[in-house]
Amino acid sequence: MLKVENLVKKYGNATAVAGISFSIEKGEIVGFLGPNGAGKSTTMNIITGYLSSNVGNVYIDGDEILEKPESAKKKIGYLPEQPPLYMEMTVGEYLNFVYELRGCNLPRKEHLDEVCSVVKIKDVQNRVIRNLSKGYKQRVGIASALIGNPPLIILDEPTIGLDPKQIIEVRNLIRALGKNHTVILSTHILSEAQAVCDRMIIIDHGRIIADGKTEEINKFIVDNRRYKVTVSGPQNEVLSILKKLPGVLHCEPLAERDGDAASFAIESQSGVDIRKAMFYALAERNYPILGLEAIGASLEDVFISLIDKEGV
Repeated sequence: MLKVENLVKKYGNATAVAGISFSIEKGEIVGFLGPNGAGKSTTMNIITGYLSSNVGNVYIDGDEILEKPESAKKKIGYLPEQPPLYMEMTVGEYLNFVYELRGCNLPRKEHLDEVCSVVKIKDVQNRVIRNLSKGYKQRVGIASALIGNPPLIILDEPTIGLDPKQIIEVRNLIRALGKNHTVILSTHILSEAQAVCDRMIIIDHGRIIADGKTEEINKFIVDNRRYKVTVSGPQNEVLSILKKLPGVLHCEPLAERDGDAASFAIESQSGVDIRKAMFYALAERNYPILGLEAIGASLEDVFISLIDKEGV
């Protein structure tokens, strides 16, 4: 579906992308990760045709992005970090506008109804975009990327600024999109990619330092500090307790539910075993732990390990 060959992009004497090559097959959900300044956004802009490269080629389902831009771009649905929404339009007006802009020739009403159904915005089609929550605005942006049914969907930081419930909803949506589309999730939040992607491409200083399945990349770190814990109790109260435990770096709710029990991903500082403290804190409030599962090191640890290994 996507083939990137030896991309190089320079700005004067500065090299933003230094010979990147990779391929992504149909149906894959791939995380494209890197810190600010790694060359991630530049690469995404070249893939979508917003920038040209100094050297290299990008093929979208066989069409080279610069040689056949119109054909290649029709196969891409792109959601920038800041969705380009027209705030004074209603959701329906905006999606019709995008339909016209993309020169879509699918049956208009049926296609737009299907897109709205997929991203669950049918109930807000007549509302002005300005009045929507950030989560719904993000859904409208994703809907616009789906118009024309492009086989390749590129999402740039799709959960930035969302609350925990909205993050879970967008993650579930991305998983659903992966059933019928190839999806690239560009992010600098490594745990975000781990939650939805089955493959990771990690770049730094304009070059790829790792490319593999999520579970394979996790094996770079042996110091496990991440767990999935399932607790019977009010989600918000349990989340507050877990976040306050000594040594906890990060905790977030997961989509799984089991009756009155909720699941959480929790990560501790290096060398800190939070299991006993977690047990006593929850037992004190009579919130029983129904399950505890090690889920490997964080991808942030993997990233740091890879950087150290490469000597960057």
